[in-house]
Amino acid sequence: MEITKFVDGDTFWVKNIAGQEEKIRLIGIDAPEARKTGKKEIGHYGKEASANIERILLGKRVRLEFDVSRYDRYKRTLAYVFLEDGTFLNAYLVKNGYASVMTVPPNVKYAELFVSLQREARDNKRGLWKTNSID
Repeated sequence: MEITKFVDGDTFWVKNIAGQEEKIRLIGIDAPEARKTGKKEIGHYGKEASANIERILLGKRVRLEFDVSRYDRYKRTLAYVFLEDGTFLNAYLVKNGYASVMTVPPNVKYAELFVSLQREARDNKRGLWKTNSID
């Protein structure tokens, strides 16, 4: 699937097989907010997380993998995302401190992996873990 637009560090749009725009929300992770919307303030490392996912995905195609629930209450498609070179995007973002773990059952297929990668990122002070503002 081809990436068409970016929302923030854990949400973007693709053109699906039918040629329609589809909003994708990465499962199991939460990136800090990149912009103020409604009651949400810009999060620590939010702009960096958003710029990073755009840098990684710009001009790329991705493969989506689904878990138990395919959509969230906002009608976004929930997915694990793999780049053409096989990189597991959700895991990469947690490992490098661009996102933290956010497990929402029943979509827990990679929860243990994400927790382990977050611990590694925090221990090595990567990305949003560079300061003590998040523990």
